[in-house]
Amino acid sequence: MPGSAEDPGEVRSLDADLVDVAPAPCADGAEVAGPTVADVMVSRPKTLPAGASVAAVRAVLADDHVVMVLLTEDGVLRGTLLRDDLPDTAPGAAAALPLSRLTGRTVAPAVPLADVHALLVRTGRRRLAVVDDEGRLLGLVCLKRRRTGYCTDAGVAERARSRRCAPETPAPPR
Repeated sequence: MPGSAEDPGEVRSLDADLVDVAPAPCADGAEVAGPTVADVMVSRPKTLPAGASVAAVRAVLADDHVVMVLLTEDGVLRGTLLRDDLPDTAPGAAAALPLSRLTGRTVAPAVPLADVHALLVRTGRRRLAVVDDEGRLLGLVCLKRRRTGYCTDAGVAERARSRRCAPETPAPPR
C-alpha cells in the first residue's frame, strides 16, 4: 500500500494527517509568511540503514531521548519506527523495515510551523520526519518533551558531547 514501508509509493508534500494544514495561498498567490518546518528541523538526525534488524532498532530506542528511528536507503526515508511499533515477540534478528511505517509520520519542509505544532500537540506526537517530494530525508521535527520548543542541531550535539564526557555511573552494590 502506498505510504507503507513495503511500498513507499508517491511521497506527497504533506502526509495524510497534515493535508488539512497545508499552507493556504494568499489572494495574490503567495504563501503566508512565517516560520516553517525547515526553520526548526534537526538537519542531521540519527538514522539506521533500511536493512537494520529489530535488535538494532531496540538498541537505538534504549536511549530515552530517541522517540523515532528513521530507516533510510541512499538518503531516502524508507520507514519510521516508534517503540510501540516493535512487538515484544519480534525476533531481534528480524528485519525492522516491515514493522515500520511512513503514513502519518512525514511532513514537507515548507509547511507552516504553527500548523505542525498544533497537530503535534493535538495528537500527542513529538516527531515528524521531514522529506522532500522524492522522499529524501531532510531532517526531523523534534518537539521537546515539555512541548515548549524544538530540538536543535546544537542541542543534540551538546547532549552527545556531554554523554561521551560523563563519568560512568557505577553499578549498584549487590
